[in-house]
Amino acid sequence: MKWLAIHIDMAPAGLEPVEASLSSLGIDGLVIEDETDFRRFLEQNKQYWDYVDEELDQSMTGKCRVTFYVEENETGFGQVAAVRIAMAELKKKHPEYGPLIMTMDGIEDADWENNWKAFYKPMEIGERLIVIPDWEEADPRGRVALRMNPGLTFGTGSHATTRLCLTALEREVKEGMRVLDLGCGSGILSIAALLLGAESAFACDIDEKAVGVAYENAALNGIGKDRYTVRAGDVLTDAGLQKEMGTGYDIVAANIVSDVIIALAPAVRRLMKEGGRFLTSGIIDDRAEEVRARLEEAGFTVEEANGSEGWYSFLCR
Repeated sequence: MKWLAIHIDMAPAGLEPVEASLSSLGIDGLVIEDETDFRRFLEQNKQYWDYVDEELDQSMTGKCRVTFYVEENETGFGQVAAVRIAMAELKKKHPEYGPLIMTMDGIEDADWENNWKAFYKPMEIGERLIVIPDWEEADPRGRVALRMNPGLTFGTGSHATTRLCLTALEREVKEGMRVLDLGCGSGILSIAALLLGAESAFACDIDEKAVGVAYENAALNGIGKDRYTVRAGDVLTDAGLQKEMGTGYDIVAANIVSDVIIALAPAVRRLMKEGGRFLTSGIIDDRAEEVRARLEEAGFTVEEANGSEGWYSFLCR
């Protein structure tokens, strides 16, 4: 089994938020290096040194690094993609957290997509779908073919949360439906819904890169802007986005993380039509009951709960 070391560099102020963000994505067992540890080491081991190299001292000033390990396979790269999106969001909201630069075993961010391609293969999902990377050839064999190039956004079909959502969508989507995709990433859920028969879809993500990526993936599948709209913004605070998005959706999907789902839950009800469904995932198993309780507090009835690889999805009315 081969492992990859993933490093995130930040300012000391970002350490606890980054730890919390990684934990919400199911990533624990972190190795933490910071200036405080360095100074403590020097103080406790004075008998072993009488001079500290100035370059070393300067290199540790203000330094804080978190390291974690993932397997070198499609699941591991799926985790890396999720972490990239989470770090981009933190950096945008909190510049004081520092650079939040990710490196992977010495491989720079710019090389991530090409390294990922070696692990991203066609995947049959549920009873009707097959997700095919744009650079691969595959016979759909009667399945609905969903072509994707995730770029540097989250959403390839390899992660358990995405598969849970896609499997639910292929059961729930009916001809003529309107679908809303919150936190769309690569656009995989909303594009799948359109291929499965939805009349139109609106997708949004806090990461501006997602807009271009989702539109490109829609084009790969022959879907135009007459049926598909993608925007960037915070659905909870952006009045212009809220107005353009409108209401009356048959299905609202949100494959994000537990804390964001909890924050969204009270606002989602007004976005749905009577009898609509709220499909949500990205919920790590040890927070499933907490999220379920908060959904119920927001007035939802959880009709279906499904789990895979330590992650949960809820289908609510």
